[in-house]
Amino acid sequence: MRAYFSMVFLGVVALTACETKKQPPTASHSPLADSADQVMYGAKFNLTDQGLQRAHVEADTAYFFDENTRMELQNVHATFFTVTGAKDAVLTSQRGTTNSRTNNMIARRNVVVVSEDGRRLTTPELIYNQQKNEISSDSAFVMTEPNRRLEGIGFRSDPNMKNIQILKGASGFARGVSTSPIVGPAPSSPSVAPAPSSTPKR
Repeated sequence: MRAYFSMVFLGVVALTACETKKQPPTASHSPLADSADQVMYGAKFNLTDQGLQRAHVEADTAYFFDENTRMELQNVHATFFTVTGAKDAVLTSQRGTTNSRTNNMIARRNVVVVSEDGRRLTTPELIYNQQKNEISSDSAFVMTEPNRRLEGIGFRSDPNMKNIQILKGASGFARGVSTSPIVGPAPSSPSVAPAPSSTPKR
């Protein structure tokens, strides 16, 4: 009987050891790595226009394609600069694409742009044109700051969002004044009554 309990005890210990043994970690694999010409980890590079630095971009991973003219980026962090070299705004996104032929960067998935003076813009996708030093999107967006909130579908703006043009569906509020998109036909012009005649009545 004593031998039986000893065997059961050893069997329980062995089973517990098998269950608690940790499996070796497996690294996540991106399908981009299979077709990329080159892969770079901890990538850092500048976007310039005629020798002037417009943005500094960092990414966890960069996959190079099309003879190294196109990069697919993961976990993007881009810093924009003014013509004087001062920090202007910061962009973050989960994915991104840069193309040296078009001089554009496209940010995708949870795109957030924060200016140095507190404006914050969120959108699913955004294009940065380094020659124009312009950010734009055809997607829905929301921009907030301490005294204002704007939203709509599509915009054009400088990176710090001081001058923003909303393409359609603009709505929001500013210091207690609210606006909303116009639904249906625009209101007609008010009717104008004829001026009274100067001829005296008989």
